Amino acid sequence: MSDMKTAILDAAEKRIQAGGFGGFSFREIAEDVGIKSSSVHYHFPTKEDLAAEVVRRWADRTSGNIDREFAKDPNAKRVWAKALRGTAFSKAHMCPCTILGASSQDLPKAVAAEVKRFFKMCQDKMVAQGMSADDASEFLSTIIGALVVANALRDSAEYDRATATFRVEEKTAA
Repeated sequence: MSDMKTAILDAAEKRIQAGGFGGFSFREIAEDVGIKSSSVHYHFPTKEDLAAEVVRRWADRTSGNIDREFAKDPNAKRVWAKALRGTAFSKAHMCPCTILGASSQDLPKAVAAEVKRFFKMCQDKMVAQGMSADDASEFLSTIIGALVVANALRDSAEYDRATATFRVEEKTAA
């Protein structure tokens, strides 16, 4: 992927995290990156194409991070809670899929499909890591809800309060 395409995706990701699908324009992305709007269109013909690629990239990156962490720690709930904690404590405070998921009924089809793919990937991985389908659904709802509440209250510590029981380190037998 070209450096310019990556810069455009990075700028769009930040804008989506702050304002959802309606929270950015190609003109704003171009200004963020320091290029002309037509250059954004060169890489991504439509806003839908750009937003779908942001979500796809986020999902793929999250999937890889979860796989790497799960290889080190077999406690799936702890791995997932810690992974999304990084988002809660990041500058953006939100996962773009969470922001877009709340409005997925109003998104263009390609973007909504990528958001759905992200959440389905999360549930499928959780089940593959040993959770029942019901437990995976409940747990995913808990950690995503914790992100939303922490963001709404503008207090990242809310995420820690909501997920503390999942993030507790296993005690080693002495």
